[in-house]
Parts: sequence; structure tokens; C-alpha cells
Amino acid sequence: MPPKNKGGGSRAKPAEPAKQEAPKKPQTIRELEWQWYYDTNPYQKAYEELGLNGMTPADRQAYLNQEYLKPGAAKTLSNKAQKELWKQLNEASVPLRSLPRPSDNRWGRDKNGRDIGDYTVEEYRAYEAKKIKLLYLLDESWAFKTKRAKANSKDGLLPRSDTSKPITLTEEDIEAEKARRREMAQLQQELYGVKMDPYELDPEWDDVVPIPQVEPEGALAAIAYPEEYAESMSYLRAVMATKEYSPRCLRLTERIISLNPAHYTVWLYRFSIVEALNISIPDEIEWLNEVSLTHIKNYQIWNHRQQLVDHYYPAIVTSPSEVTALANSERDFIEKMLKLDTKNYHVWSYRQYLVRKLGMWGDAERLSIENLIRDDVRNNSAWSHRFFVVFSDPAYSTPDSNATEHDPKVPEDIINREIEYAEEKILLAPQNQSPWNYLKGVMVKGGRGLNSGRKSPFGTVRQFTEQFVKNLGNGDTEEVTSSHALDLLADIYKEAGENDKADLVLRRLGEKWDRIRRGYWEYRRKMLDS
Repeated sequence: MPPKNKGGGSRAKPAEPAKQEAPKKPQTIRELEWQWYYDTNPYQKAYEELGLNGMTPADRQAYLNQEYLKPGAAKTLSNKAQKELWKQLNEASVPLRSLPRPSDNRWGRDKNGRDIGDYTVEEYRAYEAKKIKLLYLLDESWAFKTKRAKANSKDGLLPRSDTSKPITLTEEDIEAEKARRREMAQLQQELYGVKMDPYELDPEWDDVVPIPQVEPEGALAAIAYPEEYAESMSYLRAVMATKEYSPRCLRLTERIISLNPAHYTVWLYRFSIVEALNISIPDEIEWLNEVSLTHIKNYQIWNHRQQLVDHYYPAIVTSPSEVTALANSERDFIEKMLKLDTKNYHVWSYRQYLVRKLGMWGDAERLSIENLIRDDVRNNSAWSHRFFVVFSDPAYSTPDSNATEHDPKVPEDIINREIEYAEEKILLAPQNQSPWNYLKGVMVKGGRGLNSGRKSPFGTVRQFTEQFVKNLGNGDTEEVTSSHALDLLADIYKEAGENDKADLVLRRLGEKWDRIRRGYWEYRRKMLDS
């Protein structure tokens, strides 16, 4: 048997407490909040995990005593009981103040829908720093508005009796406020996803209350205006309602035109501002040039330009040099526009107006058109304008003479010159309809029959035209280099009473040389005997 222990009964060594893992460092602001909650409610976690019955007597008593720390609860106990309560709370190291239990929805969500409680501590600190910065900027902006209101008051003095120092608002103050608002806009965008309107960023527009577009309730096709455009239009409605004509309104119209150059109301309002402020017309035209080159198909641009010239002309009409300078500058710009689009209807319409308004008849305009025709002999717009410039010149034409009627006032040498010019261009491109139509128009204006014996360097019109047709109706030997020559020959032969030839020409046009208009040519054949 083993020897007995002389030291008496054996006693087991007390168990060493289990080593507890260090609490994890909170990763999010929500975890940090819960950590703070449990730090100020030290027995709450044991209660949640073990319940009252599972807690040690001391922990259970401390947990229950903590309820008496709520405002007014300890006063329900006797004085002796209160002393015992404070003794036990002190021995258990229970915090006298505790944080309330965190709420699941306490933090809310950011502009992207992310729960702010899931932010890291560093992210949340940066987020709160931005909010504080925004509040500071708002306070500074409010101070600026207060200062401006006092500076704009009748006497410009502080509303205090201890000083009479006037308050002034400097350009530096305004620029500082603009910079402040830009920073505020950036912070609001970053924090809340709220975009400040551009005009909210400019102190100059603080006095304007924008009037938004109101769509009818239940509208089937409400227009989805871009935010930038809708906001600008809201300010435009406001200033138009008060009939304000100011430099800021001019800048507003410029912005809206850049967004929607076809908005005719904005153009009309802009012209009213130009009139009211007596803005330099050459400066406005210079601005308009850039807009025109950007939006070459826009009609309102040319209507505005015409209004500007109408407004400007009375001021320069007594100065021929200024009228000539305007005419030359406008012609140069028109030529620049026509290089981008040689057949732009709005440009040609404006050019015709300009010729009448500024008296741009004569060689300069005609030669300018010749350059365009030389570049593109098929430019029907250029041919039409040449006809207008040549045969509407008040120096020798009958006022309001119709384009399709004889004008006896037009000199013979001009008629001859235009016939020769048209025939030269026909030879370059016989199948080009424009010079053929021009030739017929010149003959009408000159009152000349198509069988006139008057010769150009190319012979009579009949001789000139017949050179484009050989062996008509003779099978394989038939040769036609211009169907438009056949068209004109039909009129020439009819006028000469040679209906058989005219009928042959029209028949061959329908059968071979212009089949797509066969019905028209058959109609012309029936009209030969009428």
C-alpha cells in the first residue's frame, strides 16, 4: 500500500482561470457602438447569453441593481436600502451612467443606399467631417447674405446705434461666396447625392425665385427635360415674368440657347434685352457667328440676325462706308457658312434679305456667286440667287417684276451676258438642269423668243441646243448628251410651229431618255395642238 500522506488529507490545486481572448477591435461604426453599449452595461451581455438563472449570484445582483440607476428609481428605496445599493454598485464597479441600447435603423443610409452603420471608423470620421464642414459653410453663406442685405439697404448702415460705419460688398466677397457655394455643392453631392442648381451657386441669382414647368396632372406625354435645361428655363420664366432686361438675363439666354438653340421664345427675349440695354450690334453678331457655325441648320439664328440688322441699319444708313463694311463682313461670313452647307435654305434666304436691305447689288455679289457656281456648277441655290441679283437690281429692273415675265427695262447687254454665261456652264455639265432652267429664264426676262436670231458666241439658242442631240429617232445612231436639251428643243420646235419635231422629241423623252416622267411627256405631247 502506498504510504499515507503525513500532512493529512489531500487537497486539489485550484483551477487556473481560462485565458480569455482579447476582444476584437470593432471593424464598423455599428460594432463600435455595441462595444460602447456593453462597456457601460457590463452585465448585460451575461444576461443575454445566460439569463438570470445562469448568472452568478453576484453578477445577478449587480445586473438587478443597475436598474435602480435609472432616473428616480433609487428614491423608491429606504435610506438604509439606498446605502446598501450604492455599496453593492461600488463593489461591482457598475458604471453610474449607461448608453441606451443601439437601434438597428439608427444610422440610416448614404446616397448610394449603403447602411452608414457599416462604415469603418475611418470612413465615418471622414463622413462626419464633411457634414461639419458643410454646416460651417452654410453658416458662412448665411453671414454673406446678411451682409449683402445690409449693404443693399437704403442707408447701408448696421442696424446698431453704436456705429455708423457703412457696409459694402466687395468683389472679393462675392468671389469668396461663389467658391464657398461650389464647395458646398461638392459636399452635398458627396454626402447626399443632391446636385445644386448652377444658379444656386451664383449669389447674383439669390433674389430670383424660379418658376418651374408644371405638367398637367395625368399628362400622357410629359416631356422629360434634362435637369440643367429645366432649371435654366425656371429662371427664365421668372425674369420674363418681371420683364427684367439685364446683363445676367442676357447670359441666361446664352446658356439656354447653348442647350436648345431652336427655342424661339428665348431668341425673342434676347433681342428685347439687346434693344433695352443698347448692346453693340457688331458684338452681338460676333457672338452669333460662333453659334451659327455650331448649329448650321437652325432657323432662329437667322431670324435673330435679321432683327439685329434691321435694328442696326438706321444708325448707319447715313454712313455709306459703314453700310459697305457691314455688307462685306456679312458676305464673308455667309461664304464661310456656305462652305459648310452650300445649299442651306436659311442662309440663302437671309442672303436675299441682306441684298435688298443693304443694297448689295452689282458686281461684288454677282462675282461671289460665280465663285460658288465655279466650285459646284450643280448648286441650284447659287443659280437662283444669281437670277435674283441680276434681274431684281433696282438700278435697271422693274420693281416687283415677276421672275417669269418679260422686263423691258433690263438692258440688252445684261441679257446677252447671262445667256453666254449659262451656255458656258451647260457645256461643262450638259446633264445639269440648273443652267438650262437659268437660260430659259433669261430668255423670258429679255422677251426673246426661243428661235430668236440673236446669236451668242455659241450661235442662236436653237443652234446651241441642237448640238446635244444627234440622229433623234434613228435607232442605234441616236445620240443625246442632255435630256434637258430635248426638253428645251420641244419648246423651241413648238414655238417655230414644227410640231412634228416637237412630238418626236417628247416621245423619245418618254420612251428612252427620261422614262420616269413618261406620263408628263405624254401630257406635253397632247398639249402640242392646243
